[in-house]
Amino acid sequence: MKRWPRNAIVCLAILVSAMMGCVAAKATAEEKPTVQNQPPVVVQTVPQAGDTKVDPATKEITVTFSKKMSGGMSWSSAFENSEPQATGKPHYLADGRTCVMPVKLEPGRTYGFWLNSQKFSNFKDSKGRSAVPYLLIFETAKK
Repeated sequence: MKRWPRNAIVCLAILVSAMMGCVAAKATAEEKPTVQNQPPVVVQTVPQAGDTKVDPATKEITVTFSKKMSGGMSWSSAFENSEPQATGKPHYLADGRTCVMPVKLEPGRTYGFWLNSQKFSNFKDSKGRSAVPYLLIFETAKK
């Protein structure tokens, strides 16, 4: 029995992968894009991303997505010591689109979260599509 050279097998695997990618791309290209068939995105945060004068008395962080989510979450730190003190468990509101994290903020601090990231992607819609990663970063006002 004749064996194929290793580089021929690798080339064949690459060719098959490329062909499968083309088939998947064609199927996606034929489907009309809608909010429902695309990944969820963050549409609103409170505090707003980039705000530099957030009231340190703020008791919760809310994130609203473009559609109903499955219930999973991935809040991950953006940098060292970027998370506020949690005062309760994060949860979704009845709309299924808004996730709330109860917190205690300190004056004069910069806070940052990745909502999904390269490592963590548990914010998903009901079809299992992961939300596009979003950096929520803000600063609290000094007292």
